[in-house]
Amino acid sequence: MRYRHDTCHKNENKKAYTISLSNESQANPIQAPELPEAAVPSLARADETGVIQIPRIARALRNRDFRLFWSGNFLSNVGTWMQNVAQGWLVLQLTNSPFWLSVVGFASTIPILFLALIGGVIADHVDKRKLLMSTQTAMMVFAFALSALTYFHVINVLGIALLAMGTGIATALNTPSYQALVPQLVPRDDLTNAIALNSAQFNMSRVLGPTLGGFAMALVGAAGNFFLNGLSFLAVILALTRIRYTRAAAPGEGHLWSKLKQGFSYIANREQMASLVMLAGIGSLLAVPYITFIPYFDRDILHSDERGLGTLMACSGVGAFFGALTIAHRGKTALQSRFVMSTGMGLFAAIFCFSFSRSFFLSGLLLMLVGYCMVCLVATINSSLQHLADDAMRGRVMSIYSTAFFGLPPIGSLIAGALTHLFTLPHVIAGMEVVGMAAFMWVFTTRKVSLQ
Repeated sequence: MRYRHDTCHKNENKKAYTISLSNESQANPIQAPELPEAAVPSLARADETGVIQIPRIARALRNRDFRLFWSGNFLSNVGTWMQNVAQGWLVLQLTNSPFWLSVVGFASTIPILFLALIGGVIADHVDKRKLLMSTQTAMMVFAFALSALTYFHVINVLGIALLAMGTGIATALNTPSYQALVPQLVPRDDLTNAIALNSAQFNMSRVLGPTLGGFAMALVGAAGNFFLNGLSFLAVILALTRIRYTRAAAPGEGHLWSKLKQGFSYIANREQMASLVMLAGIGSLLAVPYITFIPYFDRDILHSDERGLGTLMACSGVGAFFGALTIAHRGKTALQSRFVMSTGMGLFAAIFCFSFSRSFFLSGLLLMLVGYCMVCLVATINSSLQHLADDAMRGRVMSIYSTAFFGLPPIGSLIAGALTHLFTLPHVIAGMEVVGMAAFMWVFTTRKVSLQ
């Protein structure tokens, strides 16, 4: 059996999209018994014909292959966030140093700065599904290795950093293919919604992962969290084996460097795209590094424990989830420069306030706002670039975006960690946000940032 997309169905009150279960050879809608309207779930309501209705906010899930990809990545991301909580706490327990937190954060994400561009060229020339399966398998192996070393008490901070770097290398090669595959799983009209739903599942995992991770760490320790993360990669690997994927035609032959130059020239000659990449880079360098130091804020500023750490990270995920729902609901109306400006400035302002908060409750609320603004900003930039890029260049465009957004946070984290030898961490983070707001204003006042 498989899901088949039927025609759009419109009732008197709302617009909805329908899918029905069918055999490969013929359509056979399943007849559902009559139920009172109140008894039917609002997110997937069955009418008298037995056809399942998907509301507009989740319309990209009517596509079978995207639905599989979405579900597998959600489970895998829950495991990843469980590991992130345990890894940060373990580093802090081993070293008692925010600087070493920044070093491990640097090791885990710096490969993206150097390898994501190569990953984009590869994504435009190879089978994206096979590449993703290879990188996901590599990350699974690194998670199991970290679990074993931690369980037998032979791990140290350098070992954590090396395994984090290995995971970062796999992530750098994985990310451009991951982003470039999504447009091949949904119709173009569903692309903005698909990107928003991808952000939603990632941020639902940011809620569940840290929450489960904090409690799991109290029960089975950091090694147990790392092991569960290793198992979670099986979900996305299985999903990749089941999607019906047609490989796009590869671009013409050429040297690697010439392909990279084509990507940079393509963006540089399009001011809209160049401005979006600049905004992503500013946010990643000056705002995103706060995540690295949440364990320090939790333990040494707010005087909480590992469960409190999980709660703080989950708060950010809650806000991010609602941000993703906002993008999914707004659709193409989210692609407005005013929206990017307001969410970007809100992001910097919320982190600035968080850096001086001494109340756990207030810190949680501020992190919700941080998560909301960050996802609205990132999803809008991502979706705009996907819409503006040609199919043959999308892998390279997204690799340059990935380099800007995922490759610069380790540099920001390392700078912040080094500055803690001169200033307190809250003052360092606050100063970075002031610079970020000024840089955002400069881009909007000197460059074209029209998204439509």
